Amino acid sequence: MNRYFKHTPAVFAVDKYYQIMMPCEGSCFFFVKVGDKFYYDESNGIMCSRSKIHRVEVPSDELDKAGEYTVCIRPIIIRKAYFSKTKKVIEKTYKFYPIPENNIRVYHIADAHNNIEEPIKAAETFGSIDFLILNGDVIEDSNNPANFMNIYVIGSRLTKGEKPIIFSRGNHDLRGNFAEKFAEYTPTHLGNTYYSFRLGNIWGILLDCGEDKNDDHEEYGYTVACHVFRERQTDFLKKIIENKESEYEAEGVKHRLVISHNAFVHRYQPPFDIEQDIFAEWSKLLRENVKPEVMICGHAHELNIYYPENSEWNTNGSICPVVIGSTVEKNKPVYFAGCGYVFNDENIDIIFTDSNGEVLRKEQLHFENKS
Repeated sequence: MNRYFKHTPAVFAVDKYYQIMMPCEGSCFFFVKVGDKFYYDESNGIMCSRSKIHRVEVPSDELDKAGEYTVCIRPIIIRKAYFSKTKKVIEKTYKFYPIPENNIRVYHIADAHNNIEEPIKAAETFGSIDFLILNGDVIEDSNNPANFMNIYVIGSRLTKGEKPIIFSRGNHDLRGNFAEKFAEYTPTHLGNTYYSFRLGNIWGILLDCGEDKNDDHEEYGYTVACHVFRERQTDFLKKIIENKESEYEAEGVKHRLVISHNAFVHRYQPPFDIEQDIFAEWSKLLRENVKPEVMICGHAHELNIYYPENSEWNTNGSICPVVIGSTVEKNKPVYFAGCGYVFNDENIDIIFTDSNGEVLRKEQLHFENKS
């Protein structure tokens, strides 16, 4: 395959859209055909060619209905003010599989920290998936933009451009010279790294805790302003609740998820015991209004399930069962473990698997009173 298709596209679920994103080596224009409609990587009518990652946004229901999409790349010979020269369009069509009604299989990877092969092996131990969750710290940091390609390598290998991906930012992603450019390489909604999504009968909300210590911590050297960022998410969450009929109470929603790299319902030890008022408010708003089935997290580098009745752990206010599903060992031999989910009408199967091909633990969440 030529250099323009070194990676398959990544189809990220954001709000009520899919953002089809793809790294391309070489200057080119990028657009996607779904059915008889074209969607362009453009900025106010100007085709984009300088981006390292190309992006187009397609309504979710259109791609689900079509069941395939065609990536179109027009290589550029020279771009200038007049009479730019380009080559013929290169095309490749990908199948796309909408989410099934039941027995929905999902795998969660967080805290890979630049490991690629081991997280992929852990996911392969779980087996086939209907969508993938990449939940922060997939890269070690944002000091080198080459790290961002790890997101696309893992996504490409596990979804082949045929299945959706949910992407959430982690605290390590905020670190480094290119952290301010992170949104250019990853999915966002209106430029924000927090948003809701809908995949089949699953509705979810991503909340981004930002860094894991106070803004003035010496480790950051005044490079972060996460407090005001979290305050904006409180307003966002309130708007979600105001618009519940088009969000978590929309027709056909059967499952409600919260995805956050950091389990904000838990108060960590100093210096990680931050934003207790904000995190307690998020927990209260979610518990009393959204009422999710499960909260999916990473960050703590462990494999565990914390239930609402565990008040010693749910120190900011319990929401629902919290699953922390990722652990990595950087020393040789390299090792990774992640978490698979199977969503059914009355339960969720939780299956922890590792890169050695082992199923480490299985547990089931029941919803006896679910209508």
